[in-house]
Amino acid sequence: MTLKSAWRTWFLRSAGLLAATGLAAAGLVGTAQAAPAPLPVKITGEDRVDLSLNAGDEEDPEPQVRLRLNVPGEEFDGDGVIPPVFTGEYKIRIDASELAGVASVRLPCDADGLVAVCSGYELYAGETYNRVGGIRLDIDDDSQAGDFGTIKVTGEGEGLEFAPLDIDVLVGGPELVNHQLSLPAGLQAGDTYAAPVGLRNKGGMDSEGAVLRFHGSRGVSFPDSYGNCAYAETTTGSLLHQGTDAICTFPDTIKAGSAYALTEPLKVKTADFALYDIFTYSFTAVGPAEAKSLRAAKDYQPGSGPDLKLKEVSGADPADYSRYAELDLPTTNTYDLELTGASLKGAAGDTVTAELGFRNNGPAWISSLRSGGEPIGVTVEVPEGAKVTKAPTSCRETDIAEGTKGYLCWVSTPLLEDAELSFPFELRIDRVVAGAKAKVALPDWDNPSESDKSNDTAWIVLNGSGDEGSTDGGTGSADGGTSNGGTSGGGSSSGTDGGSGSGGGTGGDASGGDSGAGTDGGLALTGAGGVTLLAGAAVLALGLGTGLVLFLRRRAAHGGGTTA
Repeated sequence: MTLKSAWRTWFLRSAGLLAATGLAAAGLVGTAQAAPAPLPVKITGEDRVDLSLNAGDEEDPEPQVRLRLNVPGEEFDGDGVIPPVFTGEYKIRIDASELAGVASVRLPCDADGLVAVCSGYELYAGETYNRVGGIRLDIDDDSQAGDFGTIKVTGEGEGLEFAPLDIDVLVGGPELVNHQLSLPAGLQAGDTYAAPVGLRNKGGMDSEGAVLRFHGSRGVSFPDSYGNCAYAETTTGSLLHQGTDAICTFPDTIKAGSAYALTEPLKVKTADFALYDIFTYSFTAVGPAEAKSLRAAKDYQPGSGPDLKLKEVSGADPADYSRYAELDLPTTNTYDLELTGASLKGAAGDTVTAELGFRNNGPAWISSLRSGGEPIGVTVEVPEGAKVTKAPTSCRETDIAEGTKGYLCWVSTPLLEDAELSFPFELRIDRVVAGAKAKVALPDWDNPSESDKSNDTAWIVLNGSGDEGSTDGGTGSADGGTSNGGTSGGGSSSGTDGGSGSGGGTGGDASGGDSGAGTDGGLALTGAGGVTLLAGAAVLALGLGTGLVLFLRRRAAHGGGTTA
């Protein structure tokens, strides 16, 4: 047998042995074991659909019910192939037979009349990746107010235990719409808005009770407390989701076709820092008993004082009511964003750090609630004769103007009314240029909320004489200085020595948090729910690698070469 064939035989035997070892570790081979308990799977989706008889309220034809399967385990949150936690055939049965003569139904998958069967083969932890399909419901010529039926969704599969889902469908039930809101003229930050909260039942049936839910973002509060309301205040986590929520219950019968209003306006207090904060409210046809489950969703605390009450309103104009009632307030506050630069000295070969500053002088915060946190960009040029060896991780090298290279740094929003950030840039001085000057700037935007644009520009000055003027504010270069951070004799934004635009900084992170207190560091590539077989494969790879080293050493000891 040749050495090459001996190696091949050893390799195959070793691979087989280690593969068997990995499989045994995974519990896939070996001694007989008791049958595992079935994997619990919960069918999820909307459990109630109310169909309106008002033909003018046609929604776009999107499904009202989106079915998914919820499987135990930590949901995968990474890149690459999603590992399944179950492999095997299963079926989901959707039975809408009870809706014959009640409503028209469009089912997913393989449908036969009012029954559909959806088939699948793999299941993943969580429910994001376990989509079944959507169900679309509409009224038809036979639909009448009060018609009712239930869609039953069940599942079956070997090794699986499904929790079914029932979807109740009601035609022409109570349908509550909300009195529209309008911003009073002259409302300023710190003022209190008297909100004309009310509702109208445009449905075909009375509602035995109603629930009022209202929300105010971080810059909005509710000074009054009512005995039939419960309140939850969120002061931690993302600024986008901080604020106050309230749920109020009314046992009153809300008659079909009638309108109602609160016996007194709801007071909505705005903070001194408020700007484009959100107040929103809505009524739903939910009885007081059902409202208990709504309060269980958050840590609601009972209110005090008298109950908030409703009164019937005569002669209400249906045009004054809509499905959504929300308002941005106030709209006239301002903030002052300010950049600060740096003046540094050094000899050729020295590395210096330019601590660039960004702060909000208020009085308003930048809420960015409608955009969901759109970041603000700051451009940074590089002084002539210098090279960036390390930049904040929230900054990336780019062409900031034609023929000018530099960095674009991101500041996350929402941004607090007193936020302060630092962008430290390490610069290596390759060539001393007296009074070398580079621009740091916010966008030149038409922004009525920015109260002082004179400090939206700052400067980095290297080896200045002191006559260049302040490094903070201004719109042009000083006498004798240069404002060229580009390719025509300017500084360099990257190099082979030192860093290359990563690490060190404390600037805002456009991809993550808010409030302006940014974080450095990349996103860890993480995953969840790895199957045991992967661990066996890792053992196999490690074992083969170790065995190969031992084999080559033995071969070398007997005078062999190092090539297979």
